[in-house]
Amino acid sequence: MDSLVSMRVFCLVAELKSFATAAQRLRISPAMASKHVMQLEKRLGTRLLNRTSRRVSLSESGTLYFEQARQMLDSLDEVEAAVSHATVVPRGTLRLTAPVWMANTIFAGVLADYQARYPDVRLDIDLSGRLVNLVEEGFDLALRATAAPDEALIARPITNVPFYMVAAPAYLKRAGRPARLADIAGHALLHYALYPGESFSFEGENGPETIKLDPVLRSANETLLHMAALEGMGLAFLPKWLVAADISGGRLDHVMPEQVIFEGKLFAVYPSRKYLSAKVRTFIDFIAADKRMK
Repeated sequence: MDSLVSMRVFCLVAELKSFATAAQRLRISPAMASKHVMQLEKRLGTRLLNRTSRRVSLSESGTLYFEQARQMLDSLDEVEAAVSHATVVPRGTLRLTAPVWMANTIFAGVLADYQARYPDVRLDIDLSGRLVNLVEEGFDLALRATAAPDEALIARPITNVPFYMVAAPAYLKRAGRPARLADIAGHALLHYALYPGESFSFEGENGPETIKLDPVLRSANETLLHMAALEGMGLAFLPKWLVAADISGGRLDHVMPEQVIFEGKLFAVYPSRKYLSAKVRTFIDFIAADKRMK
């Protein structure tokens, strides 16, 4: 049997969770579809699909194989289309990882518009906040706010992301509103756990100064820090996208906006320029051009 055909049959069965539906779409018999998958399992020496009378699901090995095989097949289809001068239509599942704070209405609107333009692309987005290994875990793309992207990956700058020092009015009333940078010493800090250190450095009147802050809460989840700030637990450094509406509505105050200026950069990060799939290329171009991302 043709291994490439068997791989395509397996991927379609895994996506549709049905031998019969996949066979119908491929115009082969369910028995032939099952034969292709069994031949693939025999060659790999592992079970890829768990089968019962009512459902089909991926095994642990099958999940890993499916993620890699799907990417390879998508790339192969696009290379063949490019060689034959056919129009390459973005399709397939785009697996993306991004910071937790991108769970906001601005980014959701961008995603909705992208999917409307490219309806054959399905979006699978991880917002767990962890630093994933794109290659090993089968991700197509990462959006990362960082000053120094991984040199082993390709990184395209998308936009600058201002971070604001914010606090609830109730906290500032209780703890005092800092008028200058030195005044924030001793204030309660809602600390982003993936950021090294618990101090704030700045250029003072007499040279560089460093202020030690008091973390009352640590978390790698910016949404939790945002909620804690709204509850009046302390000061937090959070992205503008996450807190702009709260500042406008008076639920949070932007503390010392003229003095505390911190701006990160959002990058689109991917493993290689070679055979960049249409779904990845169009997604990066789309978000880079969207004015809402600025």
